[in-house]
Amino acid sequence: MCAVTFAPEQSAVIMSLVTRAGGPTARPRHSNMNRRQWTREELIVAFNLYCKTPFGRIHMRNPDIIQLARALGRTPSAVSWKLANFARMDPSLRKRNIVGATHGGRGELEIWNEFSNDWETLAFESEKLLGQMEGRDFRALVDNEMLPEGRNREAVVRLRVNQGFFRAAVLAAYGTRCCVTGLAIPQLLNASHIVPWSVDARNRTNPRNGLCLNAIHDRAFDCGLLTVMPDLRVKISPRVGKNTVDRAAKEFLRRYDGVLIAPPDRFAPDANFLRYHNEEIFLRS
Repeated sequence: MCAVTFAPEQSAVIMSLVTRAGGPTARPRHSNMNRRQWTREELIVAFNLYCKTPFGRIHMRNPDIIQLARALGRTPSAVSWKLANFARMDPSLRKRNIVGATHGGRGELEIWNEFSNDWETLAFESEKLLGQMEGRDFRALVDNEMLPEGRNREAVVRLRVNQGFFRAAVLAAYGTRCCVTGLAIPQLLNASHIVPWSVDARNRTNPRNGLCLNAIHDRAFDCGLLTVMPDLRVKISPRVGKNTVDRAAKEFLRRYDGVLIAPPDRFAPDANFLRYHNEEIFLRS
């Protein structure tokens, strides 16, 4: 495994991101376990966990990292640094002058590109591999359930698994907080698709096609009463009149017109997806 190295002026920043919740993360020691080449399957499940783990929990004390390390036969330290290595490919971090590892392995870049080119397929493949390693059977998701007409069991399982991945990745990117209001109650938060699930199959599970919104703003976003512009400012539809006498509409919607959303730690929303929502879904009149 390639050790993580950082530019001096950036090392403190990236270290604060990957150790915020758990204290210093030790660099992996050069044991036989760590010198073993990472396989494609191992990198896929590591990237899966990277997507679903908030930055502050990328450390060797994280139970999920410990569990994956045990399944891979590697140390938690090695796995936590492998997750941190993926940060160097994230354009959202580069814009903030956080470059992550400057000499990470080529395999990490290849896996990043595989996901970027086909999130739908790779999300399911990585979840399936992870499930096999942890002894979980996805078929149990639809046991004793009436399947929708025209859908077979495999298709429904794939749908459920990918929806779960997308939600976990989007909520992790936004620190499990609504990007408009800051609400941090997971039961009231949704991973909202910017370009709808039915429109773009290729980006159904792409975290850059998602926003973390509370249930009310998620619904307003879906029906076009609210959009987010490419500069990340909220825009409220004219259909929610400025002079409305509805106090709830003022409190929940109008007050956020022009407000900047809280940007995610990674996987910033793609400007092209936002423009689609602005032009095709937002009710401009």
